[in-house]
Amino acid sequence: MEDTYRHKGLRRLLVEEIRKKGITNEATLDAIGRVPRHAFMDSGFINFSYKDSAFPIGAGQTISQPYTVAFQTQLLEVNQRDKILEIGTGSGYQAAVLFELGANVYTIERQRELYIKSQQLLNQIGYKMHFFYGDGYEGLPAYSPFDRIIVTCGATEIPETLVQQLKTGGRMVIPVTKSNGSGVQEMVLIKKKSDTEVDISYHGAFMFVPFLKGKA
Repeated sequence: MEDTYRHKGLRRLLVEEIRKKGITNEATLDAIGRVPRHAFMDSGFINFSYKDSAFPIGAGQTISQPYTVAFQTQLLEVNQRDKILEIGTGSGYQAAVLFELGANVYTIERQRELYIKSQQLLNQIGYKMHFFYGDGYEGLPAYSPFDRIIVTCGATEIPETLVQQLKTGGRMVIPVTKSNGSGVQEMVLIKKKSDTEVDISYHGAFMFVPFLKGKA
């Protein structure tokens, strides 16, 4: 994979842009600065690769806006060697950022086309993680509990199955669709205090593709 001075320069500009938008965690910014986002998009779209915007990647999905990736990552408060479950591999860009932070990433994708494509790409770049083709609503109970869980698609509610797979003291970040019919999601942070108690906080409006059940 080619990663030129131009690519690196564009990434530095992107990092400064999202810093100005309010991302303060330096580890997250550094990770965004190391991930070659252009590798996750078709070669004809190099001019869009380092714009702070989402972009279609096929199968009705998008590669997330870098600011959104950074925002969710910052909320997670990732530590070295954290065991993280990602729901919705998509392009693989968010998973790559988590890997750059030193996490042990388990990522699940329901679209077989994207599951195959992202697995091949991430392995090719050198991002070694655990890939699963399956239903994100079910999570990965056999591999739980997880220190962190991140959902990269808009849910209608907080899935209890995922809360159960979160370690006590862990954090889950998930966009949940507002009930006003706008299609906008509220970014929700769940902190698990015990098997029966969680803290829930809300962190602004975002737009994600829907969180769908089953495999495609």
